Amino acid sequence: MHAQTRIPLAVLRGGTSKGLFFLASDLPADPALRDRVLLAAMGSPDPRQIDGMGGANPLTSKVAIVSKSTRPDAQIDYLFAQVVVDEARVDYGQNCGNVLAGVGPFAIERGLVPVAGDTTQVTIHMVNTGQVAVATIETPDGMVRYDGEVSIDGVPGTAAPIPLIFRDTEGSTCGALFPTGQRRDVVDGVPVTCIDNGMPLVLMRAADLGVTGDESCAELEANTALTSRIEAIRRALGPRLNLGDVAARTVPKMGIVSAPRHGGAIHTRCFIPHRCHSSIGVLAAVSVATAAALPGSVCEGLATVADGASPVLAIEHPTGAFDVQLHFGHAADGTLEVTGAGLLRTARWLLDGTVSIPRAIWSGHDTNTRTQMEVAA
Repeated sequence: MHAQTRIPLAVLRGGTSKGLFFLASDLPADPALRDRVLLAAMGSPDPRQIDGMGGANPLTSKVAIVSKSTRPDAQIDYLFAQVVVDEARVDYGQNCGNVLAGVGPFAIERGLVPVAGDTTQVTIHMVNTGQVAVATIETPDGMVRYDGEVSIDGVPGTAAPIPLIFRDTEGSTCGALFPTGQRRDVVDGVPVTCIDNGMPLVLMRAADLGVTGDESCAELEANTALTSRIEAIRRALGPRLNLGDVAARTVPKMGIVSAPRHGGAIHTRCFIPHRCHSSIGVLAAVSVATAAALPGSVCEGLATVADGASPVLAIEHPTGAFDVQLHFGHAADGTLEVTGAGLLRTARWLLDGTVSIPRAIWSGHDTNTRTQMEVAA
């Protein structure tokens, strides 16, 4: 008899993030108990996450909960959980497009989706917000291929490509692409653009915040006057983004934009929401690209966008650039609108095994935690 409860899991790198991947059937059905289990698995709350699998950073404290889909237009249900590093809290109020890159391989490896030839498309329902994404996985010889020649900034080496196509991401969490009803607002004297094309994001120009936008993440995080001002703006905008009180939420993310430095479309620094991202999240990149491409946002006058119906925008970030291909159309009134987005990620299977959970937590005797259930309706 084991002194702890052992739960099957896999650890995958997806894009520039890393997470624990579970079959939903291997986790408790009760949401509160499930969250205690996830906190124990990651080692939260603890800045080092020394007693769990987390990497002491929001980018490595992520969970994918996967099952066969309940929807006719998808094969897989993917519930994303952001396990807060230094708080006993699990947040379900957002998607994660980087972890999404690992969902297709995981679903195939676990037998939820059959191999369909040299490539296998996996249609994924992102439960947090209700949107659907399609991942194309290379499956030569009936197996998922992880090695390849594609490199993405923020990840060493190369791997097999995983193209992702997003459907209906506009207003995924906030209910509208520009949830305040305007493309530009002013908060605390700072012009901002609030946008949600897969990720709720508040964009601000670096110059309006007294920075260049080219600072390192460490420099920005050490600037307490800046981070306090950004957090005040974030909290003020929460209700206007239909998110309510966001003090304890991980959305909206906060983005600083400036003119491109390396031939891309726009230069960024992204807070997620309190730590500065070493690159940029998948869906945050889609939202930035959308703001850069449409007139009237704070990106106007800074961004460089090529002409065409499906331009590729390189979103510059601290460790390189993230290419987003936008697809344009026109609304009924003739105004330009973004109808879809595609991008390229990679993933790698890192570990296949079990994670051990203390018996007291699994039995429900350890209740010294609080959870935050924020799954969008």
